[in-house]
Amino acid sequence: MAEVNTVARPYTKAAFEYAMDKGNLDQWSATLSLAAAAASDEKVASVLSNPALTNAQKADLMVGICEDADEAGKNFLKLLAGNKRLALLPEICEQFNRLKADQEMSLDIEVTTAFELLDSQQEKLAQALKTKLGRDVTLTSHIDKSILGGVVVRTDDLVIDGSVRARLAKLAEAMNS
Repeated sequence: MAEVNTVARPYTKAAFEYAMDKGNLDQWSATLSLAAAAASDEKVASVLSNPALTNAQKADLMVGICEDADEAGKNFLKLLAGNKRLALLPEICEQFNRLKADQEMSLDIEVTTAFELLDSQQEKLAQALKTKLGRDVTLTSHIDKSILGGVVVRTDDLVIDGSVRARLAKLAEAMNS
């Protein structure tokens, strides 16, 4: 069976190209985020997987949840329901938001520190990452005392581990070899 991301890709591409042409990437992103959250909800997922419901009934459920969607967004949800692809909504949403971020040259970055960063430190880190990555960055900060100190920066496929815990682990490995 094909992987979820492979099956979701043509739907994502079609939705993204349509949203780009119409200039409403933000609206489509919001609609897909809401639909993906709904499809991921345990109760909604159990209704969507109910074989007693027709595809039209499942489509009506999703359209009702995403009532603020434009007509094209509602038609997209109906198309997914008709093709029995509503379960792909979380993957479609994720791929869509990646394409949107690439288009807008932006990047969401998760920063983990042992202690809370000052605003000036966050701004300095954001500026350094913007320069290094060539994109606008949005930082989300988390505190994890177990890293002891330093910082761990994560985004899609990039991890920069500058934590004290990682440095100690490298030192221990070097001493044991």
